Amino acid sequence: MIIERRYVGPPDSGNGGWSAARFAAAVDGRAIGGEPVGGDAVGGGALGGGAVEVTLRRPVPVETPLTAVDGEIRDPAGLVIAEVRAAAEPSPVVGPVDLAVARAASAAYPGLLHHPFPGCYVCGPAHPDGLRIYPGRLPDGRTAAPFLVPADVSVATVWAALDCPGGWTVLGPGRPYVLGRITARVTALPRPGDECVVTGRAGDVAGRKAQADSSLYGPTGTLLGHARATWIALPAG
Repeated sequence: MIIERRYVGPPDSGNGGWSAARFAAAVDGRAIGGEPVGGDAVGGGALGGGAVEVTLRRPVPVETPLTAVDGEIRDPAGLVIAEVRAAAEPSPVVGPVDLAVARAASAAYPGLLHHPFPGCYVCGPAHPDGLRIYPGRLPDGRTAAPFLVPADVSVATVWAALDCPGGWTVLGPGRPYVLGRITARVTALPRPGDECVVTGRAGDVAGRKAQADSSLYGPTGTLLGHARATWIALPAG
């Protein structure tokens, strides 16, 4: 398996949500749920599967062959990049908002002015063909953003969409975080061209670790997937 450079988060490192979905599928595609639209096998498995927890142990190298061995993802030198295991439900879902509310929040997305990784596939304004999910803050502290589903949607797309909107509940100027762990469950895939809504909510913060929840909703308000993530603050400077 190779994480292509298109799917970066930080420069030269795979986006956490996208990479985690690929890793979950490589260990046990039946677990993560999601026969992708159009038969694309990225993210594989059958919809309605259980939740999966992926812990990222190192930055995910791009354009590098990676191998699944005994629940671990390893690079060519044998270093453990990630660990994968079945998990309980991620957490209670983050409630939905109307599309108009999500659009209004997204217009004030702080990453348009200050972004630690502007080339991020999910939320980076400098990525030429990314998902362009721009989560803005709601009055109650949650984040929300519209999400226009791409033609090549897959389960990995949903995991990616659940990644950054949670992170932006704790991210801020001069306060970069990276994904350390994500537990996700996908219950249905959106259709290409659907305009969905993704919401995020901050959880506990302890030292350099912050928890965040996120949920993805289809155009009619159907819950498509939800996740709980642990984010790790990068050292200052």
